Parts: sequence; C-alpha cells; structure tokens
Amino acid sequence: MPKTIIEPFKIKVIEPIRMTNRQEREAHLEEAGNNLFALHSADVLIDLLTDSGTSAMSAAQWAGLTDGDESYAGSRSFYRFENAVRDLTALKHIIPTHQGRAAEKILFSIVGGKGRVIPNNTHFDTTRANIEFSGAEAIDLPCKEGDDLVSDYPFKGNMDVDALRQTLERYGRERVPLVMMTVTNNSHGGQAVSLANMRAVRELCDEFRVPLFIDACRFAENSYLVKLREPGQRERPVIDIARDFFRLANGCTFSAKKDAFANIGGFIAVDDDELAQQARNLLILTEGFPTYGGLAGRDLEAIAIGLEEILHEDYLAYRIRTIEYLAERLIAAEVPLLRPHGGHAVYLDARRFLPHIPAEQLPGQALACELYLEAGIRSCEIGTVMFGHTDPETGREVLSKMDLVRLAFPRRVYTQSHSDYVLEAIVDVYRRRDAVRGFRFSYQAPMLRHFTARFERL
Repeated sequence: MPKTIIEPFKIKVIEPIRMTNRQEREAHLEEAGNNLFALHSADVLIDLLTDSGTSAMSAAQWAGLTDGDESYAGSRSFYRFENAVRDLTALKHIIPTHQGRAAEKILFSIVGGKGRVIPNNTHFDTTRANIEFSGAEAIDLPCKEGDDLVSDYPFKGNMDVDALRQTLERYGRERVPLVMMTVTNNSHGGQAVSLANMRAVRELCDEFRVPLFIDACRFAENSYLVKLREPGQRERPVIDIARDFFRLANGCTFSAKKDAFANIGGFIAVDDDELAQQARNLLILTEGFPTYGGLAGRDLEAIAIGLEEILHEDYLAYRIRTIEYLAERLIAAEVPLLRPHGGHAVYLDARRFLPHIPAEQLPGQALACELYLEAGIRSCEIGTVMFGHTDPETGREVLSKMDLVRLAFPRRVYTQSHSDYVLEAIVDVYRRRDAVRGFRFSYQAPMLRHFTARFERL
C-alpha cells in the first residue's frame, strides 16, 4: 500500500488564477495602503488570508443547494440543519445565524455588559470585540506551555486551569456569566485543546456553577489532533471525540465557514431555555425568523451536509497532513515558525524571522506584505496589528505578546504544488530577510483595526 496521503476527492470544477509580477503587486499593495485585506482577490495568486468561508463545497453540497427550501418559516432545510447540529452537539436549542460573529454578538449582548468578565483559553478577534463592545472584559488564560514557540508540546491550545480557578475565585459567579474554550485555539497559533483539559475546565466550572461554552469553529480538526496526540484516543472514531467535547459544554457558538465547508453561516446552540428565548428574540430583531436566522434555505442544506463530511477521517488525515507537509519542510529550511503545527494553518514567527525589525515596527505586517510582493501570497498578521492597541493616554502602541503570520489553507482548494510554491517563496524571503523593512500605522479604526488599517513603510 502506498504511504503517500492523497487528496480524498476528485476535482470537477476549477477557477483560473491570474498570474502577476512583482511590479504589478507593488502597485496593488500601495493602492491597498499595505493592508492585505484591501487587495482585490483577482490580484492574489495563493490566498491564505483565511480558511473562513473560502473552502470548496462538495458535489453533494452543490446538489443540496438546489434542494433548499426557501420558506420563510418552518423550512424543511432548517429541520435538516437542526438535526445535523443536534446529532453532533446533543444541545437542546439550535439557533442559526448568518455567521459566527453574529452568534457572538447575540450571545454577549445577553450575558455581557459592564462589570462582567469572560475567561477564554484565548479569544479570537471578533469574540473579543463583541465582548468588549458589550462593556465586559475578555480575559485570556492560555496554558504556560504555549509561551514556548519552539517546543513540540502537543496541546498548547489548552487553558491554564490554575489561572481559571484564580479568576473564578476573584470575580465569582455574579461577574463571570460563562467560561469559553476556543477549539482549536486560533489566536494562539491554531493549537489543539486536549480532551483532558476540557474535562478539567468542566469540573472547575461545575465547582463554581458557571456554564462552559465552546467556540467550536474548528472542532473537527481539534478532535482529529486529539486522536493523533492524546493518550488513549488513537483507536476512537473522531466523531466520538467531537461529541465528547460538545457533551462537556452547556452551549457553543459556531462559524459554519470553517469546519462545515460552507461559504456562509453559523449558529448558537444552548441547553438553557431562558438564554435560548432571549437569543431568539434578538435573532428576530437582527438576523431573521428563528428557522432561517439570516440564511437562505440552501445555505442551511450546505451546512447540514458539511457537518457530516467534515468528520470523514480520510478527509481529516489529508487535511492535517497538508499542514504538516509545509511545516516539516519549513523546519528543515530552518525557517522560524510556531511548533507544533495546528490543524488549519502554519504560523510563521515574525519576530524571529525578522529580528532586525523592532516589535513596534510591526514585523508581522512587514513579513505578510513581503510574501505578497515576492509571490502573490496573501496571509494574515496575527500579532500587534490584530491584538495590540494604542494607549489613549500616551498615544504609544501596546504590543501583542507574539507577532505571527498565519498561512490559513482553505479546505479542498489547493494542491501539493501550491504548497511547494508557498514553501519556495517563504524560504526565498527568509534568505534575504535583512532587506525587509518595518511599518507604522497611517490610519487605524478604534475596534478590529486590522481589517481597515493603512500603513506606511519605514
């Protein structure tokens, strides 16, 4: 039997890539204010900005689109969607939204507010923004092993349970409406959360009578990494591992644009009747009737099918191997990156990659821009641009703990030759890294600034 793990699918439809040269890309980047979010997608060769909503849908999903029931209320597509989510999560109330951040907005509009505190292993950008917009405080409690970027500790996405206990003792049930676990831990390098850590957090939440929620965007990838890395899990079906995670939770938010192969969609799932009713009331105000929640019936069909397909183990083996393949070759070329690899992305360590650029000169943004200029690769800065902020009193930049560049691979979109192209470009930039210069902000919004900021090269 061959040892090579192949793509467990055939390609039926293709989208041409328009090739560009460096001179063209320099003009495009200048026009975009050196912000890769502002580029036209037609000017990008390999788009690794995000794996959210950018995956390729299957033939079964496309067929499902034609069968979507667009009834305003009581659509049969909703009930198929509801059954798929409940079969996976075992949660009582399934509430669709148009995407994950809409689910976050509804949830934290209810449980957030001034004086409230939301602990998480690490909040992602939209989660933090929705918490802080409500007036609450978002607290990150990543495990200490995650501070070591070069070790191969398998579960750097874990929560620091001792720190969580201290947080719950300090603020109490009155100020902590829920604890959240993000799986995988995207902001901390796409690192996996172990089932043992999830159980320990659940026990602590029970002790303090605090609900536990999951930000479940990449639950399948996390579950497969648990299967590979956690003792006692190797022989278990990945769907059983995923169900174990959800059965330890009182609720979850989900972006179907990740581990459901959908181009749009999300949901809130909860057991609490009162919370569910409040969420539906807000849903009607902002998203739509509870049986469509801002989505077309065809989108609900695609999500239901995607939730089944994402748990196929031959697919997950290919998916994880795709990321592992690139990480192994970058390590062999001595390129600094976060180890071990996650499930959806490779994260370059921009501070070690560009040690001559001080952290206040945004090395992550500099590296991301240089990869685009070199080879037309669009990546995403996960560092001071995304998670830092300007101190309102001093006007000085408050730096992020790390400056990473995320290369997030859309599901079922790129082949091994695309990965080899990305590898060659990164290695070429690393060889001439001393010539890369830093940036400063020329414009930034007060919240989620990375989406619309503009930069000047120093």
